[in-house]
Amino acid sequence: MSLVNTKKMLEKAYNEKYAVGAFNVNNMEIIQGITEAAAEMNSPLILQASAGARKYAGSVYLRKLVEAAVELHPDIPIALHLDHGESFEICKDCIESGFTSVMIDGSSLPYEKNIELTAKVVEYAHKYGVTVEGELGSLSGVEDNISIEKEKSFYANPDQVVDFVGKTGVDSLAIAIGTSHGAYKFKPGQKRELRFDILSEIEKKIPNFPIVLHGASSVIPGFVEEINKFGGDIKEAYGIPEELLSKASRMSVCKINVDSDLRLAMTAKIRKSLHENPSNFDPRKYLLPAREAIKEIVKHKIKNVMHSENKI
Repeated sequence: MSLVNTKKMLEKAYNEKYAVGAFNVNNMEIIQGITEAAAEMNSPLILQASAGARKYAGSVYLRKLVEAAVELHPDIPIALHLDHGESFEICKDCIESGFTSVMIDGSSLPYEKNIELTAKVVEYAHKYGVTVEGELGSLSGVEDNISIEKEKSFYANPDQVVDFVGKTGVDSLAIAIGTSHGAYKFKPGQKRELRFDILSEIEKKIPNFPIVLHGASSVIPGFVEEINKFGGDIKEAYGIPEELLSKASRMSVCKINVDSDLRLAMTAKIRKSLHENPSNFDPRKYLLPAREAIKEIVKHKIKNVMHSENKI
């Protein structure tokens, strides 16, 4: 099986009430851990590369590593997705280099400019059979070079969502309903919730349309504790409770992005390995448990958050 786009993948998820996990990738071990987990769980998969990942590893390296994963796991549908494309040119470059899905993030632009830019990407991408994700509303938090202050974030407007989808022809849409980027999503004691009322209204106004949640890592306490136990300094990091994400996946949310939880899992195991084996200087020996941690957290997400196990 070759790389696929997300159209049929998300249509099936909508109809059967689950979400496809979209996991950010940066290197070989992360890609291996994610794809091995998806293969064992018989789950569709979206591997996505952010601006930071493309700067770190390069689009060509990432694409070739993903192609190797597809060759090794031909029975699961895998899409290669551009996460937070900032311009038409970036989306065009990724489309031409083999990405099967792209996100154009015009959420920081005035509304009409966002429509104009997104529609331009959609027109170009669809010529090549590539699906397009847009974004409305601004998520707070930090992800790579994206930094948005909390007070500047705002929730999606259902009527605007309908208008935006109709004018752009976008295939899926990331909306702001309470998630945020990074590991520091909430302050201590702050109630963690999602605006399911907004999600329900959108579902009624535009049925059968896939919604995407960004900034959906749960920041699992065990990994934070392990990092701090072995020399780290991550304090007061709180994510989105998994029960809220699970509920969203049974509504119109068909794609849930996970990045920070992967980073935390990997870092925890590397720190633990180096602490327990201070004389080790072989990267393979500390990257092996890190890769296994990626695999286990992805399996957990597929089963308990996405509900996409055995959905191929």
